[in-house]
Amino acid sequence: MSSALTDLFPRPIVQAPMAGGVSVPKLAAAVSEAGGLGFLAAGYKTADGVYQEIKQLRGLTDRPFGVNLFLPQPEHAESGAVDLYAQQLAGEAAWYETELGDPDSGRDDGYDVKVSVLLDSPVPVVSFHFGVPDPEVLAAFRGVGTLTLVTATTPEEAQAVQRAGADAVIAQGVEAGGHQGTHRDDPEKDGSGLGLLSLLAQIRETVTIPVVAAGGIMRGGQIAAVLAAGACAAQLGTAFLATPESGANALHKRALTDPLFGRTELTRAFSGRPARGLVNRFLHEHGPYAPAAYPEVHHLTSPIRKAAAAAGDPQAMALWAGQGHRMARPLPAGDLVAVLAAELDTASAASGPDGVAR
Repeated sequence: MSSALTDLFPRPIVQAPMAGGVSVPKLAAAVSEAGGLGFLAAGYKTADGVYQEIKQLRGLTDRPFGVNLFLPQPEHAESGAVDLYAQQLAGEAAWYETELGDPDSGRDDGYDVKVSVLLDSPVPVVSFHFGVPDPEVLAAFRGVGTLTLVTATTPEEAQAVQRAGADAVIAQGVEAGGHQGTHRDDPEKDGSGLGLLSLLAQIRETVTIPVVAAGGIMRGGQIAAVLAAGACAAQLGTAFLATPESGANALHKRALTDPLFGRTELTRAFSGRPARGLVNRFLHEHGPYAPAAYPEVHHLTSPIRKAAAAAGDPQAMALWAGQGHRMARPLPAGDLVAVLAAELDTASAASGPDGVAR
């Protein structure tokens, strides 16, 4: 399915924007140079830091790329719940010889300033996570020639994305690693997310804008499956996490295929919002008690996570990963795109035009 979005890159492969220092310019550049769509993650960075990364990326490639923004979050967390969780984490901070972070370090992630930077210095694609931007923001990006994508985890969210005027929606299945891009954080719905193929089918019957499929995709055959189901492209995160160009900590990369970390769970332990990661000690011990408080919990646990990484201890790190993590391949990012494309071609050749195996 051709669209203004997929016309930007020859291979239907989008590298997911992974915040926290993973989606660095050299990773995005390698993916874009190989024919996919590389992405930078603006989350947890200053506006100037985002601008400098864009400048660096433009020095590495002249191919199209994208930048991802986090939507500001409403104030709904109860301070008492956050204080109680801080008390529970006091022993962790003492063990790693650090202090707990300030939960009131900021709620909007510098969103407005980052939007201004991206309007003043337009990039080909901007995507949004944790909600739907105001229609005026989407129109402003359209006015400077930037295509916009917004994550949705339900058909209803996808409808809201289309009504707001985005160019495409990212259908994020529950299999996806990292944060679920739900528009409204409802603790009563924890763990009730749809699998990607079910979600994709429902969204395709709900909206007319192009749909990018995301969640647990690690092989070209899976890309073929979501394309046959109506997606215009596939977004992969965990698959690129293990590449040499990825900015992920070496402990994180090794953990993806380490038998010690055999499964993933959705948890609020590290950030206060549902996110899928490898089950380690911290997730197991604190996940059941973490409040629905993002980004307060993210700020609170940040020093612990950093201290654990510095100490070489993955048991208190946020090891974000999708359900397909055991299939990770530590190939150079450009080679991985080529391998995925070859697998896609093989899978497509084995199927008829309707996607049915012959």
